[in-house]
Amino acid sequence: MTEALLLLLCLLGPPSSTNPEPQQLDGDMKSLRCFCVCSLLLLKVSTGFGDLRRPENVSMDSLNTRYVLRWDWPHETAINQTVTFTAQYILEYQSRKANYEQYWTSVCVNVREHYCDFSGAELHYNGLFLLRVQANTSQQSSSWVQIRFCPDEQAALGPPSSVKLSPVKGDLEIIITDPLSSNNQSMKTLLNDNMGYLIQYWRRSEEPQKAKVLETKNNLVMLTELDRQTWYCVRVQSRDVFNNKSSVFSDTQCTHTEGQMPYWETFLYVLIGLLLFFLLLYFCFYKMFTLLKNTFYPVIQLPDHIQELLFSESEKPQLLSPEYPESVCVPLVTVRTELDVVAVNEESNAGEQDSSTHSRHSSGDSGVYSTEKDSSHRSNTHTDLQMSSQKHREKLHDGTLLELCA
Repeated sequence: MTEALLLLLCLLGPPSSTNPEPQQLDGDMKSLRCFCVCSLLLLKVSTGFGDLRRPENVSMDSLNTRYVLRWDWPHETAINQTVTFTAQYILEYQSRKANYEQYWTSVCVNVREHYCDFSGAELHYNGLFLLRVQANTSQQSSSWVQIRFCPDEQAALGPPSSVKLSPVKGDLEIIITDPLSSNNQSMKTLLNDNMGYLIQYWRRSEEPQKAKVLETKNNLVMLTELDRQTWYCVRVQSRDVFNNKSSVFSDTQCTHTEGQMPYWETFLYVLIGLLLFFLLLYFCFYKMFTLLKNTFYPVIQLPDHIQELLFSESEKPQLLSPEYPESVCVPLVTVRTELDVVAVNEESNAGEQDSSTHSRHSSGDSGVYSTEKDSSHRSNTHTDLQMSSQKHREKLHDGTLLELCA
């Protein structure tokens, strides 16, 4: 307003006086022009060296009915100044009215972010709107930046909300859920039933580029003529038939079909199972044979004296622990005693023969000596027999006597 008044004053000039002289009038005009120029310069300096710059790269980020207006503002501001933004919208036909300024509706006022969410505003999907944004400081505001927005033509269409697969008797059943608006309303309703779906399906062992295509408007689809017991993958794309718009594909879902397994596949599985079984059996027998061989026929032979103790049938006496020790040892002692008595008798008979022969050739004194010697020999033999019997007796721990056999 101040700039406009100064400019108007400069154009009209000073108030006219009665009979002004030409030289005086010319001087007054120069003074007025100098004053106007100085005043305008001072006004520019006081307002921050010019007008506030406008936002740049204004665009609408939209998906279904989610509308977000975005912009950039890379400019510098004066010290101690904070820049905020205001965003508004209006129906396109209202902007043609004379007093259209009153129809503008503010959605974001003095926000610091470089975006404004219009999803909650009454932006009808089939309407035509004008949107604008400006920058503000505490002292001034920039000019408006305005764009035109038509949701049904410019808003991107989203993929289905969900895709579910389930095998049914060798076929695949696909359940598709419509994409939803910002208030959880089906987009098919907003598009007046002009929305359809493009379905791609393929074997999981193949590439998606070789997928088969099926177009439909139904939310329940049955895929037929599929291979039994085979994995298939499916993805779905939303399409606006009227406006020729397509969404991105949904996430890929995979499942396998049911039905009887082919005979060749059954035979292959049986063959692989038998092969694995025989390999396992061979491995077990080989390990067992190796263990037995190393146990009874080791590569490193034992010393000869150990082999003789382990494998020879020696008749060397061994110390046993019989159940009835008396039945084994008593006969041995008896036999030993009998052998000793027989030996004594034989020696006695031999002595008698020698004595009788000697007595016939010697004197009476020598016969007395022979008799004493024979009696002494018998006494010694009997004493040795008793000592031998006592040496072969030992006392057991339980108090019984055990006669050992030598």
